[in-house]
Amino acid sequence: MEQYDLVVIGSGPGGYVAAIRSAQLGYKTALVEKYDTLGGTCTNVGCIPTKAILDSTHHYHDAAHHFTAHGIQVEGLSMDFNRLYERKDKVVLQNTQGLNFLMRKNKVTVIHGTASFVDNSTLQVVRSAQDSLLLGAKKFIIATGSKPATVPGVTIDKERIITSTEALSLQKKPDNLVIIGGGVIGVEMASIFNRLGCEVTIIEYADHLLANMDHELGDALKRILVKDGIRILLEQAVYKTENMGNTAKVFFRDRGGKEQELQADYILVAVGRKAFTVGLGLENTGVRLDARGMVVTNEQLQTAVPHIYAIGDVIGGAMLAHKAEEEAIFVVEHMDGQKPKLHYDRIPSVVYTWPEVASVGATEEDLKAKGIAYAIGKFPFSANARARAGMNTQGFVKVLADQKYGELLGVHVIGARAADLIAQGVLGLEYEITADSMSRVSYAHPTYSEVMKEAHTLASGRPSVNI
Repeated sequence: MEQYDLVVIGSGPGGYVAAIRSAQLGYKTALVEKYDTLGGTCTNVGCIPTKAILDSTHHYHDAAHHFTAHGIQVEGLSMDFNRLYERKDKVVLQNTQGLNFLMRKNKVTVIHGTASFVDNSTLQVVRSAQDSLLLGAKKFIIATGSKPATVPGVTIDKERIITSTEALSLQKKPDNLVIIGGGVIGVEMASIFNRLGCEVTIIEYADHLLANMDHELGDALKRILVKDGIRILLEQAVYKTENMGNTAKVFFRDRGGKEQELQADYILVAVGRKAFTVGLGLENTGVRLDARGMVVTNEQLQTAVPHIYAIGDVIGGAMLAHKAEEEAIFVVEHMDGQKPKLHYDRIPSVVYTWPEVASVGATEEDLKAKGIAYAIGKFPFSANARARAGMNTQGFVKVLADQKYGELLGVHVIGARAADLIAQGVLGLEYEITADSMSRVSYAHPTYSEVMKEAHTLASGRPSVNI
């Protein structure tokens, strides 16, 4: 039985970052992955391929709708659906090959196979029906991620009732698509297929899109998506789907009980994700799961067995790749005797529609619920010179600051390059900077970042002076 200082189970963003950091600190490290490629959901069927297709369809949409205004004439514009997906596959391959290189560079032992605990200190890895091995370790990290969730009455058959995973591997562009769920995955998938010319309907149970973000963001995005031709039905409860062979049906009712049904080429289920622990052999250990199937951990992300840790989607919270990465560094450095810090309220969320949506810190709804007095600074992209020059005037920046001391409490952006701009808000929250201080540094002109400056200025109580 091979012995290691640390064995990491799962090679998604949390797992591979943990393995690399462990090896960097001098520990003998193994990374176990049941699939043939490293990277987990994010790299293979999530973040990376989705963004590749989002970027491709964004270029296509711009060429179809915006190039003429720039004086660019395009004749005979068309979309090669197969080529679109081939480029996505190439991007994924480049990323997985990069991970293989990083494992070799950092001398991490990679073992492909299905892992399960034999006891608190031993892991069995089945590589094939005839081949398995035992691994022992001083410490373990469970980083097995999550799988798509569904709702009662909806069975994902991966044929007509699908998830984003299957949507990223379609062989033919659908004519129409119904998406159950108006969260991050739902609106990103809606953007992709709407740009391709599909008729798209989103059915959402909550009364806002992006219900976990500041509600102004979801309301603004709804107006933009509806203008783009996406049908959005809020406060609707889906209770059944049916595979009709060449199409599928979805049945739902509103809060008043009114029943409706829709038929489409595919029903895409995007109602969130659930922790994946099936076959992990946790029953052979002291590791505990909560009522939702999440691995229970303490503040150091240790399970009930102190030398077994868990990170990422498998422990719940915001199911974000970068959240898993931060937890990975935190855990490994904690194992090393360091004193790292992890602030969940300073981890940003991003939606890669266009315009993009990004958020960090408290929402206005959070502050109202807690009775915290706050000031608002809100500035539109339409008043920004760079946004006008680039024809990207949709959206706004909304800064929430403590009313008495001016410390940043939350930053929320819907607009061009919001995914990159939000890093400034993260920095402000991490170092407890005031809105006034954030507004008094120099911002290059003309840039989209000036929208941030003006929102900070207004949140500090001073008037805006720039465009």
